[in-house]
Parts: sequence; C-alpha cells; structure tokens
Amino acid sequence: MNVGRTGGGPPVWPTNSNAILERFRQDAPSPRGSAAVTEEDPLVFARDNRPDAPSGAGTWQIVATVSLGTTMLVLSGTVLNIALPLIAGHYRAGPLAATWVVLGFMLVQTSLLVVCGRLADRFDRRKVYLSGLALFTLASLAAAAAPTIEVLIVLRTLQGIAAAMAMANGTALIAAAVPKERLSQSMGVYLGALGVAPLLGPSLGGYLADTFGWQWVFLMDVPVGLTALVWGVYCLPRAKTSARDPIDAVGAALLTGWLALLVLVVSQTGSGDWRSAPRLVPLLLCPLLFAVFVLHQRRSRSPLIDPGLFAARAFVLGNLAAPLSAVGMVGMAFLIALFLQNVQGMSTVEAGIAVLAGPLAGMVAPPISGRLGARFPPRRIAVCGTVAAAAGLALLATYLAEDTPYPLIAAGMVLVCAGAGVFYTANTTLLIMGVPAERLGVVNGVRLTVHFLGVSLSPAICLAVVSSRLAPGDRHVLYASAETRPGAAVRDALVSGYRLSFWIFAVAALVCAFLVSRLSGPAGPTAGPDDPGRPYRRPAGGLRRAVRWGAGR
Repeated sequence: MNVGRTGGGPPVWPTNSNAILERFRQDAPSPRGSAAVTEEDPLVFARDNRPDAPSGAGTWQIVATVSLGTTMLVLSGTVLNIALPLIAGHYRAGPLAATWVVLGFMLVQTSLLVVCGRLADRFDRRKVYLSGLALFTLASLAAAAAPTIEVLIVLRTLQGIAAAMAMANGTALIAAAVPKERLSQSMGVYLGALGVAPLLGPSLGGYLADTFGWQWVFLMDVPVGLTALVWGVYCLPRAKTSARDPIDAVGAALLTGWLALLVLVVSQTGSGDWRSAPRLVPLLLCPLLFAVFVLHQRRSRSPLIDPGLFAARAFVLGNLAAPLSAVGMVGMAFLIALFLQNVQGMSTVEAGIAVLAGPLAGMVAPPISGRLGARFPPRRIAVCGTVAAAAGLALLATYLAEDTPYPLIAAGMVLVCAGAGVFYTANTTLLIMGVPAERLGVVNGVRLTVHFLGVSLSPAICLAVVSSRLAPGDRHVLYASAETRPGAAVRDALVSGYRLSFWIFAVAALVCAFLVSRLSGPAGPTAGPDDPGRPYRRPAGGLRRAVRWGAGR
C-alpha cells in the first residue's frame, strides 16, 4: 500500500476509508489470467505482486513439503493429549502442572500467530518458516529427555513459539507460489493433509506411549521434522520481501498479551470460582488490554495490522465466520465422544473408533472442495458447506437419544465434519485470494488466530450448556465413563444438554452461512472513479466505519 510522506518523515495514512481504497486500486493490476476484477475477487484492492510460481511438479512439491511440516505440528498436539496421563505419572505431577503442558503451548502459539505473520511479511517468509521447523524439532528432541515437569513445560512453550512461526506461514507460502487458478485445489490438498492429524493422533499416540514409552510422543517429531526441513530448504522458493515498514514492537507486545489472556480466560471457563484472583484478574485485564491495543494501533505510524485490510469484505466477514464454523465442529466431536460413553455405555476404545466417521469425512472433504473451487466460486462452496454442517447439527439435535442407532449418529457427524471441511477450504481461499505478498503473513495469522479461538471456546460452551441442565450435585458425571455410567434421570438430563448445545451450534452455522453469502457484493459492480472501465465493489457502510479506527485522525 502506498502512503504519503511529508518531508521525508514518517508515512501519513489517508484520512478516510475511500482514500485507502483508491490508493489500493491505483496500485492494483488485474489478477493473473484475468482482464478485470470480477465480483468474486474478494480483495479487489490488493496488488498481485507475488513472485512467479513454479510450474508443474515444482508447485506441488511446495504444497507437499509445507503440508508435511504443518501436519507434523498439528499431529504432535493430538498425539500428546492421549499420552498426558503417562507423562503426569512419570513426573508425579499434579493436575495443574499436567494442564500447563498443553495450555502453555496453546497460549504461546495462539498469541504469536499474528506477530510471526507480520515478521515474515517484513523479513524472509521462507526463513521464518524453516526456522520454526528447526526450533520445533530441537525442542521435541529435548522434551523427550526433560528431567522435570517444569523443564518440559518450558520446552513446550518453545514448541509453541516454533509452531506459530511455521503455522503462520504455511498457507502464505502456498498462496505466494501457486497460480491463482490452482489456489483452491492446492488449499484442498493442504487442508486435507492437516485433517489426517485428528484421525491418526489418538491411536498413534496410544500405540507409541504404550509400546515404546511416552518419550516417543516427542521423538517421532525428529525424523519428520528433519525431513520437512531438508525438503523445504531444497524446494521452497526465496521470495523478495517488499514490505519495509518498521515492526510495531509495542503493538506486538500488546496483541500478544491480550491474546494470551483471552485464551487463558476461555480455557478456565466453567472451572472453579470466578471470584478467585487467578481467574478474576485475567478476566478484568483482557478487555482493558484490548482497548489499549486498539488505541495504540490508531496512533501508530506503522500498525501491526494494516487498517486497509478492514475495508475488504472478505477479510472482515470471513474472519467472523471462521470461529463460528470451528465452534460447531469441535463441539460436536467433543459431545458425541462423551455421549457414546456416559449415555450409551461404550468403552473408551469403542467410542474412539465410533467417532472416526467424522474425522474421516473431514479429511476427505477439503480436496473435494478444492477441486470444486476450480469450477465454482469459493463463496458458493463455503455457503453449501456451512448449510450441510447446520443440517448435521440439526439432525443430532432432533434425534439424539439413549437408543439412537449409530448409523444416524454417524450421518450427523459426517455432515458436520464434511461441511466444515468444505467451508474451511473455500473460506481460506476467499481470505487469501488477491492478498498482496507483503500482507499474506499477517492475513494468515489473523485467520488462524480466530480459528484457534473458536476451537478453544467450543469445549467451554459445551460444558456450560450441558451443566445448566444438571443439578449441582450431578455435574461430576460430565466425564463419566461406561464403568461409572449415571442413572436414567441423569442420562436424560445429559441428553437434553447435548441437544441444546447442538441447536446452538446449528444456529451458529447458519449465521456463518449468512456472513459468507454476503461476500458476493452488489449484483452489478460499479466502475471506480479512477478507471471507469474497471469494475470494483464499494464496501458496506459498516466496513467503511471499521476502517476509520486505523485510518482516522
């Protein structure tokens, strides 16, 4: 984005949103392979100055190596969850310390995604991504030999930093290298590979921990990480960065602190007394820190998040829709696993096998969505995916009962996970299509951050809703197993809570579909004042107001 300068001093931002849009449109040539911007181009103001993509096998090598590296990061978390009791037993750690093995990683990763994306925009994206893989591999090797639980928590925190460096740039590396006409297919393959992690993680983690010891939950990352690192050094292109604005260190610190507090607050929802200091202080500081961050961004000469992004309908609505979809899919999987055990009486192993129908559908759906994206607008595909997910949630909300046959439950899970997978691929394509190369990192960082916040919030919503249907003395049965199966009256109350949760998630999915459907803009695009022959879309009034928080003076 070109901004004015006064006497060689700091850049001066345009004073209103229309000026921002006009600046972007002045710099924006037509996207590759297109004579004009069409109504399906989500970020019409973006300059398509990405490096020329390699053709043929080179393009797919980039997709494959990035898929391998980021799948390892996601798989590592799902494998660790199943081995956590063995780790806690080895160190004789209490519940709080064991929780921080997982929570420390989640806090650091989520809070640093935007910052790492911005750093990659400023410096070499390839180096940031490969450095993240190298740090994660080294931390995994050290974690297997950690002498105490405290050292393990520190190493998991380092893994969180490394994961943020790599995850914030995975999608951006693909988007910068793949031609626009193959972007949807590439996103489908990439996100389909990530879907392998929740499918294989629990079974692989259980096998490694039981057969070789919990240390192999970390040691398995070493050969995979080294392979992804060497492959990435060989095939990832070196891109020249054009964003030379200074890094907003104060804004980065404020955003990181706010997101860390937000994840901490969400993770504590439904547990303990909110009047206690460890829970009340983060709850009070969270909105205060956010307000300070917004105020600082309004006054910053080089804001961490480009205010021009908020003039793009795809960026705003796509990021509002993403957590709504994530909440429903994660919440459904969480509740169905509990339902099968404490209501229908399945064992842990039986329930684990029964819920595989959902992850299988979620793994297959993204590549199909990517193929469809080559023929149909991503917006329509995203809407169809969210409607399918809403139908699956409504099916479970209507027919879930103690005697519900498994095929009906499986049908609901397949609809939800397949619909969410279709939406996630199409929405990701919408968010990054047309984004200039120097803004890919921060856009992808914001996308992942809101997605992870939805994932973190989902179990808290489930527990709060289901607990509301139980008497205070019966709430301990929320995690009951087949051996401690509650009585009939309590099981009826649990089912009532599950069904209410599914209705809430179904409504969230429909709101998600509505938001995505609004990405199309006016039916007949109008011509811009600087180029009467070039169509473009004016942002809605609400979006113009949203830009002013970063551009107004």
